[in-house]
Amino acid sequence: LAALSCRRYVAGRPCKSAARLDGKVAIITGANTGIGKETARELARRGKVIVACRDTAKAEAAASEIRADTGNQQVIVKKLDLADTRSIREFANSFLAEEKELHILINNAGVMLCPYSKTADGFEMHLGVNHLGHFLLTFLLLERLKQSAPARIVNVSSLAHHGGRIRFHDLHGEKSYNRGLAYCHSKLANVLFTRELARRLQGKSWRAVGTKVTANSLHPGSVYSELVRHSLVITWLWRIFSFFLKTPREGAQTSVYCAVAEELESVTGQYFSDCRPAYVSPWGRDDETAKKLWRVSCEQLGIQWD
Repeated sequence: LAALSCRRYVAGRPCKSAARLDGKVAIITGANTGIGKETARELARRGKVIVACRDTAKAEAAASEIRADTGNQQVIVKKLDLADTRSIREFANSFLAEEKELHILINNAGVMLCPYSKTADGFEMHLGVNHLGHFLLTFLLLERLKQSAPARIVNVSSLAHHGGRIRFHDLHGEKSYNRGLAYCHSKLANVLFTRELARRLQGKSWRAVGTKVTANSLHPGSVYSELVRHSLVITWLWRIFSFFLKTPREGAQTSVYCAVAEELESVTGQYFSDCRPAYVSPWGRDDETAKKLWRVSCEQLGIQWD
């Protein structure tokens, strides 16, 4: 009985919304495995899903499984490598040419605990994939989201944002690098990006009355997934303590909640965990840092986003 209670606590709250997404289109990045795959499965029970992944062979296998499971043939694979801005632009151009509407963008893909490496554009891998790649993708798709409003942007962050700092003096870890901290920094960037994006979309109000496009971030929980594959030690710890970790399906619940729950229709700029509002670190509530990160991100990517 105690074990059952413990497991129920670990699993967290499920998304109870039965909202349909008929006629609506959702994009989920990194949806070929883990939380992303289960998020895609849940949304495919409700409407059309674009599975955006670097590895299209794995993505096709995941999409085929989801189609068979849900009976929804509108689960479409598109190539997207967030470590390459050229790929991001190609994905956006292809999507915009083929789809006239976009109602949900879930920036889910991520890397964790990578040995020091850089993206095709010379960005440190964690910051480049987890933050800058999604920043550019959102920029390129935002007008279509506005045209399709009401629409939602969901950024998958982490409790790890509490350990993050935005190191503007060494953004790409060239002076000093710790892969655990690099992950934390990138997850803080997700929270700050969400906060500033929501502010810009809605003006001074935290209610979505301007563009009717909301932006929220979330912590999915500690999930037993492939995300820790770069660390042999943590991979073994994950296996040993898997009973105390969420399954990918359980970890996907807050992403689904932020994407579909009716009560969040006008909620924006917030951070969720276990399908409810959660505490954000003081660094994640720093509006000046959020504004500076926005400016610096635009400079890094060579875009103008006012």
